Amino acid sequence: MATATTIPTAPQNSSYRGVLRGRRKDSTPTLFPDVPVQRDSGSDALLPPGSRPERVGIARLASSSPLADAKRGTEYFLLPVRSILNHCDSDRVPFSWTVNPYRGCEFGCQYCYARYTHEYMELDSADFERKIYVKQDAGPLAGRDLGMEKVQGEHIAIGTATDPYQPAEREFGTTRAILEQMATRKGLSVSITTKSNQVVRDLDLLLRIAAHSTVHVNLSITTLRPRLARMLEPRAPRPDLRLEAVRELRNAGIAAGVFAMPVLPGLTDAEADLDALARASRDAGAQWFAARVLYLMPSAQKQFLPFLYAKFPKLARRYREWFSHSNYAPESYQREISGRIAALRTKYHLGKLPIEPARPREDAPQLNLGLDFTPAAQSPQRLTDARSLQSPLRVLTNEDM
Repeated sequence: MATATTIPTAPQNSSYRGVLRGRRKDSTPTLFPDVPVQRDSGSDALLPPGSRPERVGIARLASSSPLADAKRGTEYFLLPVRSILNHCDSDRVPFSWTVNPYRGCEFGCQYCYARYTHEYMELDSADFERKIYVKQDAGPLAGRDLGMEKVQGEHIAIGTATDPYQPAEREFGTTRAILEQMATRKGLSVSITTKSNQVVRDLDLLLRIAAHSTVHVNLSITTLRPRLARMLEPRAPRPDLRLEAVRELRNAGIAAGVFAMPVLPGLTDAEADLDALARASRDAGAQWFAARVLYLMPSAQKQFLPFLYAKFPKLARRYREWFSHSNYAPESYQREISGRIAALRTKYHLGKLPIEPARPREDAPQLNLGLDFTPAAQSPQRLTDARSLQSPLRVLTNEDM
């Protein structure tokens, strides 16, 4: 492995804060919630040993969800939900609505930040890849949700917490059922983020959506090294298959780019490795190349730190120093990686993630934002962008069902 960036000493002045609620502005914006504080009084206080409160909300639904299948050491449950579109009211992300067809993700990425969402169902975060919850009636619910007036003209991001094309999709087809509903609508703005080349299976639907709406696909690729990728993302498709998916999407006329997310200090951050990934993205026809440094919540640390101690013990101590005081890598390191990615975009004529302007309602006049999102403007040489984006992920809450 090529020599990686030297990891600086961790800062000592960070602390956990409460969960983000509603829109607000912070001095150091993040796309993730902080760790919830454990309370010792009030309705959510710690209870005496042996006592257990009645499950409510998503925990109650999960506990009553019937087992649909079990294979590859994974159990699949049918989860009844009230809606498919989740409203996002954070000013930290450029979209208003998200769709996660599943809860849990079988790819089992060692570093996955979204493991904490299983804790809302009163499950251990380690069950994130072993207990997958398939949202029931996704097609009809999506059709109803897409008809809501408040959704009109707003961007919809698919795959912000769990991968919409994980292995469960082959059997349950939840993502495809949602896309089928989107293909019947006009004026939508849709993005898909995935680690799977299975997205090309739905190329027919993407083309139908693109005929009357805007749609783009982000392929997440952390490294080109197949052995390292298999260790970090045990059940995700190989990196070369993901790049080939970018090529197929672009050849078909669908806007697509690469997310080098997350950048893992000491593992995937070497200059030569990032350069190779950016070059391969360009060669596959990617229109943008975006990156974000690892964000490591305590629920993810429970999985990732033991993995590091077992596989990369020399790095494990430094990771613990960094992330025992903060969910983030030091700002100096983040700036270094941001500069490196910016230089690679310039070198290989890659753009940033295209933040699409909200599409107007059919009865409203076109709002001119001064942004160019025509196919010509999205070529590798001319891709334009008004803002940079650290991550496709939004702030999640226990209401994300």
